[in-house]
Amino acid sequence: MWGGRFAEGPSAIMREINASIPFDKILWRQDIAASKAHVAMLGAQGIVSAEDAASIADGLDRVAAEYEADGVPEDWDLEDIHMVTENRLTELIGPVAGRLHTARSRNDQVATDFRLWVREAIDQADAGLAELQRALVDRAGEHASSILPGFTHLQAAQPVTLGHHLMAYYEMIRRDRSRFADARARLNESPLGSAALAGTGFPIDRKATSDTLGFSRPTANSLDAVSDRDFALDYLFAASQCALHLSRLAEELIVWASQPYGFVRLPDTLSTGSSIMPQKKNPDAAELVRGHAGRIIGSATALAITMKGLPLAYSKDMQDDKPPVFEAAGLLALSVAAMTGMVADSTFDTANMRQAAALGHVTATDLADWLVREADIPFREAHHITGAVVKLAEERGVSLEELPLEDLRVIDERIDERVHGALSVDASVASRSSYGGTAPDQVRQRIAEARDALGMED
Repeated sequence: MWGGRFAEGPSAIMREINASIPFDKILWRQDIAASKAHVAMLGAQGIVSAEDAASIADGLDRVAAEYEADGVPEDWDLEDIHMVTENRLTELIGPVAGRLHTARSRNDQVATDFRLWVREAIDQADAGLAELQRALVDRAGEHASSILPGFTHLQAAQPVTLGHHLMAYYEMIRRDRSRFADARARLNESPLGSAALAGTGFPIDRKATSDTLGFSRPTANSLDAVSDRDFALDYLFAASQCALHLSRLAEELIVWASQPYGFVRLPDTLSTGSSIMPQKKNPDAAELVRGHAGRIIGSATALAITMKGLPLAYSKDMQDDKPPVFEAAGLLALSVAAMTGMVADSTFDTANMRQAAALGHVTATDLADWLVREADIPFREAHHITGAVVKLAEERGVSLEELPLEDLRVIDERIDERVHGALSVDASVASRSSYGGTAPDQVRQRIAEARDALGMED
């Protein structure tokens, strides 16, 4: 490829550092598709003859069939998937293969291929996340009124329902899907025809290749088109945020599965044992999801740092754009699948959850609210009174609900027998009926809306 300019070939070091075929061979389907769109346009525009265009298209199909059957050969002397494909095309159909590269450069070629690949990765992520949402909604429906302690600072705060808790993750994933959708919309412009950096003098039809490849429009600036990797960063930033949400869910399942909690039994298929302790059932899949979040965030950081100071247009640094994206996409797909399986197949111990919800005086806020609502006491004063009641319950080793009315009236005589109707965990949960609250009726309404949004049957 370099023979017309250089007297000597590259050294072994240059050959190794320059070759991207070990990782960019994954782009072969996108490279074939973009090349076929390009040569069809060249033929339609009369830039190459119809006969040559047909021969090239047929040859590309033959190359694709070989790749499908045997994989992509790694010839480091040919550097990348684009030259490996062009070389094999030449072997199959002869010198006419050289016409394929008319009016394009590897710069716009790789930018196009990479966008196509990332677009597909976004679509796959969205499909996987929709399945996770369906699993969350199904389990939330089973547990719309199952009570567990809600935590702040990992301290028991107020009782909530498991359905409400699971639907919180539905909302997180809904935002993740919207971020991927936004990234896809911005990505969906075709760089093909931008050539090396300045466009081309050939009478090409960029709209035709854009339409063929399913893009919304061609890119408007050739310099930007070949040097832009915002679409890859958008993907990685969306993947990073998604991985954070998956990691939070994984962490909760890890904690809930521990013996001091005992809220959940994770499926055997996503757990492992110990080499020395036969009683152990380790939440390894959840722990790996938690760990994968760091690697995905690291991938976003790596590409951001690669791109941070590059002048226009293309620099060889940008060859390192693909490994972080490929790694993050693989890790994200595994993480989504693992969490979907855990949500769908875990067994929740509602008795343990309810017992835990009765600890820690989690209905204290309900007592304060009752004092405000029924005794017309300002909230700050009600908060102080409630603190005294909690202290008494701790001294007695009983729940708030178990304190005798006469003891409550010693603390404040405005408390009457109606208060006990507000101090059970069931009453507490039922009272949180504001929009988006944990009351079972509210949870069921949010579930119904989610099922409708996901196209799920009732």
